[in-house]
Amino acid sequence: MADITIDALTSGDLRMGSLEVRLAETKAEVEAAQAIRYQVFYEEMEAHPTPEMLRLRRDFDEFDPLCDHLLVIDHARGAGAAGVVGTYRLIRRAAAARAGSFYSCDEYDIARLEEYRGEILELGRSCVDAAYRSRHAMQLLWRGIAAYVAVHDIHLLFGCASLPGTDPKALALPLSYLHYHHLAPPALRPVALPHRYVDMRLMEEHDVDPRRGLAMVPPLIKGYLRLGGFVGDGAVVDHQFNTTDVSIVVKTDMITDKYLRHYERRGSSLI
Repeated sequence: MADITIDALTSGDLRMGSLEVRLAETKAEVEAAQAIRYQVFYEEMEAHPTPEMLRLRRDFDEFDPLCDHLLVIDHARGAGAAGVVGTYRLIRRAAAARAGSFYSCDEYDIARLEEYRGEILELGRSCVDAAYRSRHAMQLLWRGIAAYVAVHDIHLLFGCASLPGTDPKALALPLSYLHYHHLAPPALRPVALPHRYVDMRLMEEHDVDPRRGLAMVPPLIKGYLRLGGFVGDGAVVDHQFNTTDVSIVVKTDMITDKYLRHYERRGSSLI
């Protein structure tokens, strides 16, 4: 991936049929990403919007003007903002510094990640229009992330990923499975803030069936695990988004050569 340049993320080179992945270039495109987020998080997943979000029918916060927004655009639907059908929000150190923190800091102590040498990237607000949840849209999003990682020499990916619902007991199997089988090493382990900490060890380890546990893990988290990803210590209940969150950490040098070769050769999904 070393020969990838920033042009690949702005020139329309990353395409699959009528679908293209690139960074947002205009305010209208960012607002289109926010509208997709509102559609998925608030209308489909029944998150609780603020009055202003409800009025504008967009999901937004103070990080949006400072970060990069990766978009999937369907040119058969429209050019630019009119064609946005998927998005991922990308926050590097410089954007977090301007905001005063990374988004994850509201839920996790990520001091160990912030001390990591090299560039780090927080991934978040991932969503795709329901009509486009085929492999192609997610393939393109991951191709865009791979290009972004190469361009900015990212060493570490992290962020919060969600399981549906706000009752950790109902998620005892997947949470326990993630803790026992995918806990990050101490040097890279985010820890849920004390006032939000939910112990993920809701079952005894010998009672956890790994196959059943993995089957209950949402596809996005499975994708991170397949990239060699880890989870932090403790879950966090997010009542606004109607989810239970875990912290995800992926070292980019742990992404196997097999995946990268397959991914670049075929544009295959890593999820």
